[in-house]
Amino acid sequence: MNTIERPFWQDAIEDAWKIRSIVWLMGVRRVGKTKLCMSLPDVEYYDCEKAGVREMLKNYELFLESKQGKRIALDEIHKLDNPAEVLKVAADHYPSIKIIATGSSTLGASAQFSDTLAGRKREIWLTPLMFQELRAFGNTNLQHRFLFGGLPIFFENKELTETDFKEWMDAYWAKDIEEMFKVGSRRPFLLFAELLMANSGGLFEASRYTQRCEVVRPTIVNYLKILEETFLVHLVRPFSSHRPTEIVKAPKVYGFDTGFVCNAKSWHTIRQEDTGILWEHCVLNELHAHFQDREINYWRSKSGHEIDFVYRNRVNDSLIAIECKYSVAHQEISRSAGNNLGENIAAFRKHYPKGANFVVASDVTEPYMRKYQDLVIWYVNPKEMISRIKDIATVRIKSPSL
Repeated sequence: MNTIERPFWQDAIEDAWKIRSIVWLMGVRRVGKTKLCMSLPDVEYYDCEKAGVREMLKNYELFLESKQGKRIALDEIHKLDNPAEVLKVAADHYPSIKIIATGSSTLGASAQFSDTLAGRKREIWLTPLMFQELRAFGNTNLQHRFLFGGLPIFFENKELTETDFKEWMDAYWAKDIEEMFKVGSRRPFLLFAELLMANSGGLFEASRYTQRCEVVRPTIVNYLKILEETFLVHLVRPFSSHRPTEIVKAPKVYGFDTGFVCNAKSWHTIRQEDTGILWEHCVLNELHAHFQDREINYWRSKSGHEIDFVYRNRVNDSLIAIECKYSVAHQEISRSAGNNLGENIAAFRKHYPKGANFVVASDVTEPYMRKYQDLVIWYVNPKEMISRIKDIATVRIKSPSL
């Protein structure tokens, strides 16, 4: 099997093993968990979907006794009768064994799994492909990343069909939802998922979907919770200190992958007007991957000013403002044309003055600074954005102007 080295994730796993002997590798179906496990050096790989492996692990204490001091991967561990118990015993009684386990996202979201392994595991969320990984997978074209998405098996294809996405959704229903959740009928659930993808990046209002899906509002709310728990969508909630001028209720919902978003929108080519929202999705993916944090917000005032993403720096409790712009060529921040980037950031900083301001764009090769009123705004590419946010988080950069 051709295995592509993924040093960012391999290093993340090694770092996690320094803290806990159990690593739980999360992520959606076909995001690359199996190949990542197999790429780790000196790891013995076991596929729990195989009957022979399940039979061997029925006496899991004897199995663990034979693996002391080794590194093992237990893939699709939810296929075992008692996956949480196996990992708990390993953590408590065989700490010399380094285990990386993968399984259904629904298992990881279950209360029993979380409670049993509380304080015993480190979690790593494997996201769709990051920008820094595109070269290793043979294609650095952003239009391709937008259209094909970041699931490796899709990204490496030269063409995709409606059938590819349908088969993925069918497997998601059969293996992640039907086995673990009681949601009733298949059709309204998958229709709701498709509608969310088609409206990805927009504000969510449950009542918009009740008639189309022919279910009541509480069912829609339950569907959304399940889709979020299984990483199929991400809720970006409004940041607010409950000022009367701010939007405080409606979340934005983003599909987990641009390929599925494009498919739901029936986009077979990427037009210039499509790049903005898809770039926003990819920037969100970068933040998720690097910071392993779903607590990313947006901000909007009742007067229409908006910040795409707000990320809290927990070191000094400052708020990092991030505006996404696919291309900033020939654009000046001081240009007055409606609610431009500078006005949006200035409106936000009137309420929350403490923190760094970024405009992240695909065509910035070297970071540069612009001023709007008395604000410093940095134009950066995604790599530089991540680097500077990490510097802020470790207090290596103390100046609010960076």
